[in-house]
Amino acid sequence: MTATPESALLIRREQSFDLARLDRDRQLQRIRAGAYVRKATWEALSPWKRYHLRVLAVARTWRSPVFCLESAAALQGLPVFGEPTHIHLLSSNGRSWSAGDVIVHGHQDEREVAHTTGAAMTAIADTAVDLARLLPPAFALAVVDAAARVLAARGEVLDLGARGRDQADRRGRRQLDWVHARASPTSESVGEAVSRAVIEWLGYEAPVLQQEFAYEGETDRSDFYWRRLRIVGESDGYGKYDASDPEAMKAHFVREKRREDRLRRHEGGFVRWDWADTLRFEPLDKKLRATGLVPVHPRQSLMLRTLRSNPRSFPPRAKAESPKPMAGS
Repeated sequence: MTATPESALLIRREQSFDLARLDRDRQLQRIRAGAYVRKATWEALSPWKRYHLRVLAVARTWRSPVFCLESAAALQGLPVFGEPTHIHLLSSNGRSWSAGDVIVHGHQDEREVAHTTGAAMTAIADTAVDLARLLPPAFALAVVDAAARVLAARGEVLDLGARGRDQADRRGRRQLDWVHARASPTSESVGEAVSRAVIEWLGYEAPVLQQEFAYEGETDRSDFYWRRLRIVGESDGYGKYDASDPEAMKAHFVREKRREDRLRRHEGGFVRWDWADTLRFEPLDKKLRATGLVPVHPRQSLMLRTLRSNPRSFPPRAKAESPKPMAGS
């Protein structure tokens, strides 16, 4: 059974004797002053899970922090891309300052503060608006889509444009408008959101999202559907499969294969791609062309270049990691 992020965290003031012994045996990884995790646990963590632990360490060792930006997103279950370089807090007195990897942000605009799992953070809508200004645009769209899904489940609507225009902060206004025009609570995963941006930048017509099909007594739904050519598109990625349950995962893949075969029998084409195809974008372009799709607009090369990295996160430890979203988003 996998430990929860908080249970993996070891705080010196709570268990100083055990920590001293483990430290002598070089079994600990220091996250920050007074906060540790077992080295084997740390080395096995994905970048976004490392970041989550770093955020929890600040929550446990600082007095009354209010988290914002990626730090709030990590606590709220919104997408986090790679391992962000800094922990982000809201200033209580309007003054900006930093200490080590913690940045405390002064701010002109008021933020709604929410409390989740014992920590204080900007409300999801404010977290989404703040990150929509700063992240690379496709990643910003993924965060806003995820926030819109969470709020829609509560019966609330995320009006990104109105919220952004009401703020005095003018940074990233053009990108905020771009994200607002494309955000959708019906997009079900990070991979789908980023794929939507890449499909647009490659010049293809916009697909229908979450199209339903009724064939052979079954109702199926696709991530993307190009109605004119009757082509079904599927984005495989993180959060779709539960790797901790092999039997459930096997059953899922059997259902997926049957669903795909059914759609192939009745529709004009079927194309599937993964996260790496999306970020590298040329493999995705080749797969879309192979089904008969043809770009109808000029390619936006400058926008495609923004997929190369997330400047707000550490460089990846391995090329295959760059820059994956937080699992389950």
